[in-house]
Order: sequence, then structure tokens, then C-alpha cells
Amino acid sequence: MTSSRRSLLVGATALAAAAAVVPRGAQAAGGQRILRLQTRQIEVDGKAATRYGVAQPSGAVGLTLDEGDTFDVRVENTLKVTSGLHWHGLNPPWRQDGVPYISGPPIAAGQSAAYKFPALPVGTRWMHSHFGLQEQNLLAAPLIVRETEAIRSGRQEVVVLFEDFSWTKPATLLERLRQPMAGGMTMGSMKMGDMKMSMDPAKPDLNDVDYDAYLANDRTLADPQVVDVERGGEVRLRLINGSASSNFTIDLGAYEGTLLTVDGNPVEPLKASLFPLAVAQRADILVRLPGDGQAMPVLARGEGRTLQAGIVLRPPRAAVARLAVEGAVPGPAVGLQQEILLRAARPLPAKKVDRSVPVDLAGTMTGYTWSMPVHGMTGAPVTVAQGERVELVMRNETMMAHPMHLHGHSFQVTEINDRKFSGAIRDTILVPPRATVKVVFDADNPGIWAYHCHNLYHMAAGMFTTMVYRDFT
Repeated sequence: MTSSRRSLLVGATALAAAAAVVPRGAQAAGGQRILRLQTRQIEVDGKAATRYGVAQPSGAVGLTLDEGDTFDVRVENTLKVTSGLHWHGLNPPWRQDGVPYISGPPIAAGQSAAYKFPALPVGTRWMHSHFGLQEQNLLAAPLIVRETEAIRSGRQEVVVLFEDFSWTKPATLLERLRQPMAGGMTMGSMKMGDMKMSMDPAKPDLNDVDYDAYLANDRTLADPQVVDVERGGEVRLRLINGSASSNFTIDLGAYEGTLLTVDGNPVEPLKASLFPLAVAQRADILVRLPGDGQAMPVLARGEGRTLQAGIVLRPPRAAVARLAVEGAVPGPAVGLQQEILLRAARPLPAKKVDRSVPVDLAGTMTGYTWSMPVHGMTGAPVTVAQGERVELVMRNETMMAHPMHLHGHSFQVTEINDRKFSGAIRDTILVPPRATVKVVFDADNPGIWAYHCHNLYHMAAGMFTTMVYRDFT
């Protein structure tokens, strides 16, 4: 077995071992846990690839806590470059949010930083670099705060981190996106190196980057992770879209699952076999293994592409059929058809909106520039006062979907294209082309918070602002 293969298997086992989520790692004195930013090797299409990673001294990938635990972590940067970690979905004090130059300085090579705060909210969260384009180099990992209910249930849990992979350097991908179009090109779809974009202004543009592979726990479907499960047993899937710019649809094939949470927050149970999962979103899905003892693939189909990733749940002695890296048809466009059916299990208390903030999602593929003007002003922050109920009115003026993420807060989806409802509690919501989505939240965590599109290249090209509390200290 090659060293790259051994590294791959160790990482995959830590991410989704049978009967457990990400293992808890060794603790330093006083209960502090250590996370190390480091390089690692994975194997993609039979070739070794050196990328970044996050692991504990034990080798366990990411971090798992239990409800009621304190998030007490020291991040050690063993990389040769400046870096850091953002705790996506947790609502820490703003100076511990891990966003360079907003919540604090980045972590220089060879240095470390400590974080300590209540591990809230509970549920399926994740961690990733917010420095430059490092997220595309796979600097991300699961961050699970297991709910008391989930622990008591005794159900097997499997964590899956989906990511998109390119052999091309992230900076080169962005540079190519920004290159002007050659003169004389006709309308329609065209491919430029690693770029693939729709030139028809009447059609949504589903993908900017033509990725070489999709990964599930570091592995492609040419050699997927196979997780041993009980025959006929129940498994809680904790699924994380940690990709840089790819939306997925989770496909259970002939089987149904029950959606338990979105972005770690409980919803009224919803049964389906297909579950949309936009960039940075998470979904906890309860599946029951078939009584006939057959293996169950869990696939993530790329939006508008035949490329897919996934894992296999294998009961004892079940045969595992070879899965195709490319599906028979492209994955469906990810929209809000299922979102509008979701209802929060614990909605926000009824309260009038104190402040409504219009946010335009704007941009163009020409020159690849993106923005999110607040009150019509590019570069302006969202300003709020502590104690307010705030409404964000996000109107997408473009032909690309934008997964919008607000740091430090959980919001409730309340309206989609003029349809009002008591929707899910989230931290990331997809705003499809030409759509308007409204969310509300309570301004209860003073500070300066990042607010941005979670498509890495849209964010890098300008779709980023902040939310600032007035008169905070």
C-alpha cells in the first residue's frame, strides 16, 4: 500500500467510522483540544495530490463535541503559509469567529491561536479556512456538536464531507474566470480551460468551474468509502457540502430518508429520496437500511453535471456494486422547491421586524465581478442594533445562484418570491437566479460579522460585506 493510499484510508476512516461520528481526540491540560493545520496526501484518479487538512494529534479529522461541552481549542498552524479556521454554524463571540482581519488576525506559519466559548448551537457544523482561496485546497473538516437526543438514541452516525477538486491551482482558476472573453464568440455554452459558463443571458449559469473530481470523505466513486452498518438498522447521515463552488443533490436512489435537520437545526421531519444541498449547507438524514440486506449508495450529484461522489452503506455480507463516477444524466439544478416545504421544529418567537435591510446580489460574468450592495450602496455594511429583530431581503439580480451565509447568527427563512411561511432555521440560504428570499434573525451577538456568498470565487470577486452592530464594545 502506498503512503498516499494509507493517508487516504486513515482520513476516510476517521471521518465516517462505523457506529461513530468523527472521533474525539486527545485533550491537552484543562480539556483543551488541539487542531493542526497541515499538509496531507490524498489519491484522486490513481494519482497522489498534496492538499491541506485539519486533524487532531491522534490523526482524527475535524472535531466532535457533545451538547453542553465548551469549545476549548488551540489551532496550530504547521503549514508554511498564513492561515486560520472559521467555525461555520457556531455563534461564538465575534473576536473568535476566525475571519482574518475582521474578527482577528490570521494565524502565521508556525504560530497558534486559542478559542474558548460555549459550543452553540448544537448540531452538524463544519470548519474551514477563511483566508484567501485555501478552502479550494481542501482546508476544511467536520465540526459536530452531538445533540443529547442523538446520543441517547444510540443510532449509528456517519459523517460525510463533500468537496470539489481540481488539479489546477485555485489562484489560476480565479484568474481564468476573470479573463475577458475572446471576440467573435457565439452565445451558448463554452469551455475555457477549467472554466465552463453559459453565455446565454436567458439561462442560469450552473457552474463556473469544470472540476476534475468530486470527493466524499476524500474519495471518488472509483474507490468509495464503504461503511459497515447493521442489516435493517437506522443510520443518521450528517452530510456537509464543503465544496468551494458546487451545489449537490443528495440521491438515495430507490430508498427514502427522513430529513431531521438543515444546517444543524431541527425541522419537522420530511421524507424524500432527493435532498438539495447548496454550497456550505448541511443535512442530517435518517435512513433505514433495507431488510433484504442490500448495500445502499448515498450519492451527491453535481448540479448540471454528470460527475458525482458518494459513499456506500454495507450491511453484513452485502455485495457492493461498482458505482460510476459519471451518472447517466446531469444532476438537477438546485433550487428552493424543497426549501419552501421545510418548517422549523423550533421557530423563532413571534416578534415584529424592527429593521428591514435590502441586499442586492449583483454581478456579471464579463470580467467576473460580483457585489452585494446594501441599501443600494456597494461596499456598505448592514448596520443593526442589539435587541432588534432584523429582516434581510436578498434579491438576486444575476443568472447564478448564490448561497448566502451570515456569520455569528442563525436566521429563519420567512419568504420566497412573495410566498410567506415559517421556514427552516439556517445559517446559509441559497438565493436562485432572479429570486427574492427573506430571512429574519435576532441581533443578539454584538460585533462585526462577515456576510457573503459562499461560492468561493464569487466571494473573492466581491460578493462580501459585513454586518456591524451600532455602539458595541
